[in-house]
Amino acid sequence: MDFRSDNHAGAAPEILAALAAANEGPAAAYGNDDWTAKVQERFAELFETEVQVFPVATGSAANALALSAMSPPWGVIYCHRDAHVQVDECGGPEFFTGGAKLLALEGDDGKIDAAALEGAIFGSGVVHHAQPAGVTITQASECGTLYRAEEILEIASVCRRHELGLHMDGARFANALAGLNCTPAEVTWKAGVDLLTFGATKNGCFAAEALAVFRPDLAETLAFRRKRAGHLFSKMRFLSAQLLAYLDDDLWLENARHANAMAGQLAKSLQKAGGRLAYPVEANEIFIHLPDDLAESLRKKGAQFYPWPASGSDAYRFVTAFNTREEAIQALS
Repeated sequence: MDFRSDNHAGAAPEILAALAAANEGPAAAYGNDDWTAKVQERFAELFETEVQVFPVATGSAANALALSAMSPPWGVIYCHRDAHVQVDECGGPEFFTGGAKLLALEGDDGKIDAAALEGAIFGSGVVHHAQPAGVTITQASECGTLYRAEEILEIASVCRRHELGLHMDGARFANALAGLNCTPAEVTWKAGVDLLTFGATKNGCFAAEALAVFRPDLAETLAFRRKRAGHLFSKMRFLSAQLLAYLDDDLWLENARHANAMAGQLAKSLQKAGGRLAYPVEANEIFIHLPDDLAESLRKKGAQFYPWPASGSDAYRFVTAFNTREEAIQALS
């Protein structure tokens, strides 16, 4: 009963089958293969627009590459104080941008809002200040909450007024879509998002993410940036094959819906036992305050989960995955 992270889950059978199929025979290297060409076509269909897609192996790489395309070394990138780029990427965004400054904003439920962003932007054109360059938001947020299309539009409006790029870290993008019940286009480029980190590893892939770019000018240097970063894989077909299988027959959404449903069930069970939610459960993460005796009882039953001191001394995080079994949740009741 491992609820520590969806990264602890293995790969979906469909993904492993796709890898085995891609292993048959030779294929052109460095992304010049049929699988990678089809990824470009599939993403254009999925997002209902032309899009440049750059498969990579990690979300941290996709995020850092996106921010490097969006900001010069003297730029400022605005993010939430709990954002993965701010807390969990070991200075990668600063390294890949050549020194751009991340400016962390407060915000309820893990989200920044347009008013707070507007109030934080200053120094444009003044040589003494780092220059406003971009904004990054996380979908689902680090608190497991979701940005609605209208919230993204408000943030994008601020970005447009100040000529800032807008990036979305979609490490759990499928879980967000399953929770919002909307189309990929509605919460990305139609809402003003310029670049998207399209996560897949947490939701059933082996090691595959993609950076999707909706603004052609921001894609111009990314092929070189990806190569320089060591993420232009010689056997790119194995990343692309995963992404194709992930999207086939809506596997990605089916997996995400299951994970979200398991989170909903688990949250109800924990609340019934005496837990108190720290944030609304809108995707596949649960942040909850537990009495000490309840936390200890859950551990004795075999549950594994992380303490989450950022949300309080009695707070814990539980994460469900595409392969979480309902029996595991029932065993904790």
